[in-house]
Amino acid sequence: MSIAEILETMEYGPAPESDKEARDWIRSLGAETKLFIGGAWRKAKSGASFETTAPATGEVLAKIAHGGAADVDAAVKAAAKAGPAWKALSGHQRARYLYALARLIQRHSRLFAVVETLDNGKPIRESRDIDIPLVARHFYHHAGWAQLMDSELADREPIGVCGQIIPWNFPLLMLAWKVAPAIALGNTVVLKPAEYTSLTALLFAEMCQKAGLPDGVVNIVTGDGATGEAIVRHPEIDKIAFTGSTEVGRIIREATAGSGKSLTLELGGKSPFIVFEDADLDAAVEGVVDAIWFNQGQVCCAGSRLLVQEGIHDRFVAKLLARMEKLRVGNPLDKAIDMGAIVHPVQLQRIRELVDLGIEEGATLHQPAARLPEKGCFYPPTLLTGAHPASTVARVEIFGPVAVATTFRTPAEAVELANNTEYGLAASVWSETLSLALDIAPKLKCGVVWVNGTNMFDAGVGFGGYKESGFGREGGREGLAAYSRPKRMAKAVPLRPEPQPALTGDAIGSAAVDRTAKLYIGGKQARPDGGYSRPVLTPAGAVVGEVGEGNRKDIRNAVEAARKAAGWSGASEHNRAQILYYIAENLDARASEFAERLSAMTGKRKQDSAREVAASVSRLFSYGAWADKFEGAVHRPPIRGVALAMNEPVGILGIACPESPSLLGFVSTFAPAIATGNRVVVIPSARYALAATDFYQVFETSDLPDGVVNIVTGDRDALAAELAKHEEVDGVWYFGPAEAAGRVEKASAGNLKQVWAETVERDWFNPAAGEGREFLARATQVKNIWIPYGE
Repeated sequence: MSIAEILETMEYGPAPESDKEARDWIRSLGAETKLFIGGAWRKAKSGASFETTAPATGEVLAKIAHGGAADVDAAVKAAAKAGPAWKALSGHQRARYLYALARLIQRHSRLFAVVETLDNGKPIRESRDIDIPLVARHFYHHAGWAQLMDSELADREPIGVCGQIIPWNFPLLMLAWKVAPAIALGNTVVLKPAEYTSLTALLFAEMCQKAGLPDGVVNIVTGDGATGEAIVRHPEIDKIAFTGSTEVGRIIREATAGSGKSLTLELGGKSPFIVFEDADLDAAVEGVVDAIWFNQGQVCCAGSRLLVQEGIHDRFVAKLLARMEKLRVGNPLDKAIDMGAIVHPVQLQRIRELVDLGIEEGATLHQPAARLPEKGCFYPPTLLTGAHPASTVARVEIFGPVAVATTFRTPAEAVELANNTEYGLAASVWSETLSLALDIAPKLKCGVVWVNGTNMFDAGVGFGGYKESGFGREGGREGLAAYSRPKRMAKAVPLRPEPQPALTGDAIGSAAVDRTAKLYIGGKQARPDGGYSRPVLTPAGAVVGEVGEGNRKDIRNAVEAARKAAGWSGASEHNRAQILYYIAENLDARASEFAERLSAMTGKRKQDSAREVAASVSRLFSYGAWADKFEGAVHRPPIRGVALAMNEPVGILGIACPESPSLLGFVSTFAPAIATGNRVVVIPSARYALAATDFYQVFETSDLPDGVVNIVTGDRDALAAELAKHEEVDGVWYFGPAEAAGRVEKASAGNLKQVWAETVERDWFNPAAGEGREFLARATQVKNIWIPYGE
């Protein structure tokens, strides 16, 4: 084509990136790749392998070693062997290794970018300008946390061996998200890259060797789902970190239940992209390009649901269709294209089937006229309009370059539509009225909100979801919690079931007075649905009183009452603090009565019972103090803008209190939960339940809104499992033996609710262990709201 012709048509010419160095490196791997275990390259013990192909052409790039259970076991043993020495290094020494890795990634950035594009199919501009710089940023950022661990995380220590399983959409970036914080805090890792995209993980292993990283600190085992399952089920792995589909996340939750493994899940999404009528429409159109056609829409937080205010819908769609015509789909190594290839024919077929289903269900298809390459896995940018919010394409994660548009009239309707999904990963809000955007952002049930932007990420700003998009955070200070634990856990003693005294038939007090305490639901005392009660006994077996025997129906009623008390989550922190102080005041006024009851149930001396009541009053004061002081942070990522990290309540929390100390354990768990805005369904100590039922009148005289605290007595472990199954419960805390904790964790897999299962003893009387930030962090989830500014 001549210069005159180029000027006449203004068409882009090709600008291909050379892949010579990348292909030379791939050839250097030999006929078949190896596993990286204990600092050395090893063949898979089974000798099995599989092919990895270039999505843009279908050609075979390499044969990848298929690691099996024996290889995983070898990697775990290597990681465990390396752990003590790695943990013993100073933070500064670990920081130097992470800094070296960051520098090596930068030094080989073009090689990493081209290998990633060949293996994954994403445009070279994205891998070169977004993925690889973010990878280096994560290692630099976490080198800083390694340096500061002794001062900033002085009460925490590494967990141990971390099993990490990453997806194919951002292969090297997901590796960095997982590996950098883990090794920065003194853990060792066994990582399995995605079956489709293993090459950059193997290149990273070479960087580990060049950096002189001690053998066994990082181990890479390639393979398929069976390899990942071997990692999940390995008994010597202390933590599992998984990024992938919600379906697999649910399987992992069930598989790890009762194992004692720490677990974080970063799962799927169906993120809303909300455009208000006062938005800069041209900017919003460019935002859609970034939201759904970035990485061919193969992004868990892709803005795939366009919610457009009714008055501008037609104008916005017209602008968007015109912009779609300009998008170029083609060879991902061409720096002039906008979209590359879909990762694999299986994924391409899934996209086609879902789009066809969307059309069958009444949506209108819009695709540009541009031709696609004849070879490879390509799919055009696609818009579906007129889809009903309940249609398949509006609900299901397509994981491809397909946006589904619908309309809304009012901000309230926009929020309702945005939250009408089981997912809760991210959202974009577009409005030139910042007050409107900042009013909407906290109402969206998701972990990340971008205002007038989309797909912004940084190592210093946490990323993760609500609901079935998983739990835990990647990046930021909150992300470090997943790779550390309180130091006290190392010497903690496992909890054992407490032996129950034998009923003697004796009774304390007047037998002529009904001593059966009811349940407490929706601010009222309620008889148990089953009509049964259970005795509360002294250590000698005498009856102190009776409490209601709650069942599944009572749990449902309590959860419904908590759901109706949603206003508590929106109440001011100052108001919540005042009510906690009032509860403390009313408990203190009845201190002698509560102490006598405790002594009767437990057989403790009166002065010991009085000490427990006094500690409970103090704890309520502590959480009254914390209520308006457990604040978020303002992050300054490397953009012109800020990210507001807001601590939001989890929602409805189910709490199975420790068996003892009964009163202090009850107060120490419900108080931080309601201080941070949660509504709770509490199952008190079964053996000493009267400590909680005596609290009813304290609540009733303390201005606590109905439904904020609900109490169901009975079989603690059985009721906790019912709470874990309930779809409207957002999180469960369980303090008790490991076997019952496992049943709670397994039951929680239905809606992937957060579970804090603590199965070791804790000194509840010691403020350092019995209260504070650990409880507040468990009672909240961090939402990061990105607000860019400037031109």
